[in-house]
Amino acid sequence: MSDIIHPGAGVLYMKVGTHAKEGLAEIIERKRREIDQAGFAMWGYGGSTCYPTSMVQPFARAFAAKNEPIHLVMHKMNSRHYAEQVRAARFSVDGQKWETIPEAINVLGSRFALMIKDLREHEDELDLGATRVAVGRNEGRLGSRYVQGQADKACLIVTEPELVNAEHKKVKIDLVAELIDPYAVFLSER
Repeated sequence: MSDIIHPGAGVLYMKVGTHAKEGLAEIIERKRREIDQAGFAMWGYGGSTCYPTSMVQPFARAFAAKNEPIHLVMHKMNSRHYAEQVRAARFSVDGQKWETIPEAINVLGSRFALMIKDLREHEDELDLGATRVAVGRNEGRLGSRYVQGQADKACLIVTEPELVNAEHKKVKIDLVAELIDPYAVFLSER
């Protein structure tokens, strides 16, 4: 356990790699530049397992109400995401009211984005068997049973490791960023 991954902590776990024909090292460099210039970055993603309004925002707000941070903990993996590099032009917190993405921010090939600050390399380990899904129809399910196959991200609460009947599934954490309000947004290319 660490200062980020410990019982009671809220983490958004995500596998990361090549995205929209851009290597992870280039993405990290670009996101750090965005944080330096704009004070935050938008970490793009897709899929429905971490939908902004029904999953990420309620999860993060519950921890914010307790003055506790939510960390995006990322596991580097080989990926082949070769979608086009379509730049998002607008974002929305609720899917209704849209705002222009600041010029310093460049988010590519994604439907949604996490709002992050302080992106850094961080060596750690997360036992998915010592986590529970925090929100949604799978709430309470062991993280090790949820994060598999196509599910490559999840809003998780870290628990005490179970000593009996545990399904330990330890994953290496390579990158960490803190989520900031409004935590997750919808993206549009026009």
